[in-house]
Amino acid sequence: MTPSPVKIVSWNLLHTVGARVEEVARLIQRERPALFLMQEATEATDDLPAIAGGHYFRSNLPGRIHGLAAWSPEPLHMPPQVMALQRGAMFRRICLLLDVGGFTVANVHLSHGQMLNRRQLRAIARALPERAAILGDFNMVGHALLPGFRDIGPREPTHVSGDVLPVRIDRCLARGLTCTGARALRSGRSDHRPIVVQLAPAETAAQRAPWLSRLGAAVDERRKQLKVRLDRQPARDPGQDAA
Repeated sequence: MTPSPVKIVSWNLLHTVGARVEEVARLIQRERPALFLMQEATEATDDLPAIAGGHYFRSNLPGRIHGLAAWSPEPLHMPPQVMALQRGAMFRRICLLLDVGGFTVANVHLSHGQMLNRRQLRAIARALPERAAILGDFNMVGHALLPGFRDIGPREPTHVSGDVLPVRIDRCLARGLTCTGARALRSGRSDHRPIVVQLAPAETAAQRAPWLSRLGAAVDERRKQLKVRLDRQPARDPGQDAA
C-alpha cells in the first residue's frame, strides 16, 4: 500500500516586522498541512497553539531574538532535535530535525556565505536517515551540490533580493522521497513566499522486487521455450556439409 503524501508548508516570517501569528494561523486553516515550518519565528509566534491548536516548538538562533519553529496538528513521533551548524562570520546557525514517521524533515535557515551554506547542508545530510527532506530558507544561489538529494521544491522565485533581483532561496531537497506537488504561495506581510510540498516515501528496491521477479520469470520461460524448439529440430547430417 502506497503511503499518503505528507503536506508540508515552510515560511520565513521576517521576524518582528513580517507575518503575524494570525496570518500563520489562517494559512494553516487554509492549507491544513501535516507540518508547518517557520524561519525567523519570534516569541509572538508562541501564541500559535492558542489560535490554531496543535503542537508547537521553537528554538532561537544563538544570541538572536528569532529562530526556527515547527507546528503540527498531531504530536510528532519524536521530540524535535536541535542541531548546531557551522557558524558564519556574524551568527551561529542551527537546524531542527523533525520525525514525521516515514521520514525526517530538517527545518533550516542557512548562512548567506555560498561556500558555508553548502558545508552546512552536507553536515545536515550526514545526520539524516536515508529518507529525508531539507526545507527552509537556504540563502543559496545556484545548485545545492548535495549528493543523493534532489531539488524538488517550487521552481519560481520566492524572494526579491535587495528589492531588485527575484531569487529562489526557499527550497526543498529530498532523498528517498517522491514529490506529488510543489507550489509557492503569496508572501503576505513577509518578504518571502511560503512554499508547499507534498512528500511520500519512494518505493524501495525491496518493494520493486516483485516486478523484477516477474520480469526474470518471464525471461526464464522464454529461454526454456527457445531451448525446446531447438531440441525439436532434426539433427543435421555432417555429410551434407561435406557435399
